Parts: sequence; C-alpha cells; structure tokens
Amino acid sequence: MAAGIVAAFHVGKVPPSIPSIREELGASLRQAGWLLSTVNLITALGGMAIALTADRFGHRRLVLLGTAVCCAASLAGAFAGSVDALLIGRVIEGLGFIAVSVALPTLLLRVARPVDQRFVMTLWTSYMPAGAGSMMLIAAVILPDTSWRAAWLVASGASAFMLVALLLLARPRRELDPLPVRRRPVLHEMAEVASAGGPLAIALCFGAYSCCWFAVIGFLPTLLIERLGFATSTAAIITAVVTMVNVGGNLAAGWLMHHGLPRVAVIAGAAVSMTLCAAGVFIDGVPDLLRLVLAGVYSAVIGVVPGALFTALPVHAPRPELIGASTGLLMQGSNIGALLGPPITGALVASGGWPAAAWLTSATLGIAAAAALFLHWRERRKVAA
Repeated sequence: MAAGIVAAFHVGKVPPSIPSIREELGASLRQAGWLLSTVNLITALGGMAIALTADRFGHRRLVLLGTAVCCAASLAGAFAGSVDALLIGRVIEGLGFIAVSVALPTLLLRVARPVDQRFVMTLWTSYMPAGAGSMMLIAAVILPDTSWRAAWLVASGASAFMLVALLLLARPRRELDPLPVRRRPVLHEMAEVASAGGPLAIALCFGAYSCCWFAVIGFLPTLLIERLGFATSTAAIITAVVTMVNVGGNLAAGWLMHHGLPRVAVIAGAAVSMTLCAAGVFIDGVPDLLRLVLAGVYSAVIGVVPGALFTALPVHAPRPELIGASTGLLMQGSNIGALLGPPITGALVASGGWPAAAWLTSATLGIAAAAALFLHWRERRKVAA
C-alpha cells in the first residue's frame, strides 16, 4: 500500500508546481498540459501490456524496478534545464508509475486471506487520492519558499526510502515469489481479456468516472482563482484536501458491499446522485461556500466507484491468472478518461462558460451507471451458471 501511495506522489507533485515551472523554464500552456498528462498517456497506451509483462517478469520485481525508476527519473528531473528534458523525465516516471500500480494489486491478493480480499482491494483504491493528495499538499506548503525542483526532490526521496523498505521487507517474503503458471501468448491473453464483457465494462466505467472526476478536480484551482478570487497557494491546498477526501469514498465502498449492498447500487446510486452535485460546482447562482462544499461531497461520494470496481476484478477476470491483465485494462480505461476529461472540459468552458462543463459530468456519470448495470447483469449470469 505504501509503495502505491509513494508512486502516486509523482502524479500529485505536478499540478501545484506548474506556475513555478512556467516562470523558471518558460513553459507554454501546451507544454504544461503535457507535463500534467504524460503519466496518464503512458498508462493509457501500455496498461495491459505492462500488466502481462509483470505476469512473466514477476510482480515483486516490477514493483522494485518501477520504484527505482521513479526515484532516478524524479531526481534527474529536479536538475532539468529545459522543458524538453523535464518532459523526457516525465515519460520515464510514467513507466515507473504504471509498473508499480499495475503489479501491486496481484501481490495484495496473494498476501490477503480469501475472506479479506474484497476489503484489501477496496483499501488499495485509496492509493491514488492518498498519494497524489498528500504530495499536492506538501507541494502547496513548500512551493511559496522554494521552486518546483524541491517537489521533484521530495518525491525522489520518498521513492528512495520506499525502495529500501521494499528490499528489506518484501524481497525476502517467499509467498511473493512468482507462481508456476502456464502462460499463453501475450496477444492471445490480451484478446481474451479485451473480449470478455466484464473487464471491458469495468474499464469503461472507470474511464467515465476518471473523465468526470478529473474534469472537476483538474479545473477546481482555476475555478477557485478566477471565480472566487482565491490565492494560488490557497487554491492548491483546497484542491489537495478535496482530492484526499476521495479516500473516504474508496473505503466506504467496501463497507457498503460488506453489509450487503449490491455493486450496482453502490456505483449507480453514487453516479446518479452526484450528477446534480457535480453540476452545482460549475453552474451560475451557487453561493461560493456551497460550491466548495459540493466539490468536497462530490469527491467523497463518487470515490465509492473505484472501490466497487477494483473488487469486481477477481469476479470478472476470464481466469485467475488474468487478474493482473484485467487490472491493466482497468488502468488503461481510467487514464484514457483522465486524458479526455480536462481538454473536453476546457473546450466546453471556452465555448459556453463554466456552466457548460456540467454537460460532461452528467454524460460521463450516466455512462458509469449504465456500465454498472451491465456488470450486474454479467454477475447474475455467472451466479446462475
């Protein structure tokens, strides 16, 4: 869990650092956008391929390698003299991040008792908001007195510490050794996962969730500064807090399903109810304080979606050996949504003002609810079979 949270540091360090990077390196808005989205792009392109690589290379080895890559790339990036050099470092960091985040769920399932696997997978979903939100908060505190390079050094130092901890505590664990599993050709396994309705629906639902969540969180600092007149540092801290409350929703999903609430009710109920909440963040006429409350409530409640989806992976994977590949497909869907959400939101706001962004949140949350209904249908068929 800690390794996943530290990997997410490399995602959260960028948004608060953009103003400092633009001032020091002269980055354009387009280059700043690439700095924000490079990690998402790498994951969107190679999630399942890297997951299948983990199945063959060894999940523990890939976590160690990914953590080391993040540490080295962030350290080198801290001394970058140009935006291009920084972008190259971000590409390498993206490879390290996806290696860690795709390989870890399989290891968590290995060390958890069968009765605890649902809870463990729910707990795992908090790694991104916990890690990215913590790093946003750290960056927002240290940036006024330093530069963006300090955030890169902090993330590198955290990964170095994590690498030592993994080498000392995880490497000797025999239950994490690779299992002797007969593998099929990579393309065959990719086709098997992609053609199975369950993993594809999970990826679609997660993509819709990410598109909507990043549409709100990605533009919340801009909204706070332009519409509410907040200082940059204050806006960054509020955004970090709103990001971190997403963890509450992640954990609540496991509690709700443990007490008998079906997965479809958790996902569809949150998606439908939060349509109005997300729209309230953008539309005119909402009091400023209420707008902030709505953003926090939205981030917390919609957080049940990742918790419900990650626990569905063992249920819908075509075979137990393909849980890792199914996780990779989920990560691809998530990051495709994260890539599309901010630019679509930007285009809508540019053409119709902030209220126009509510069209995107409503449409994507509707897709998430529809995908949840399909998953429910698939699960009922599996139970009947």
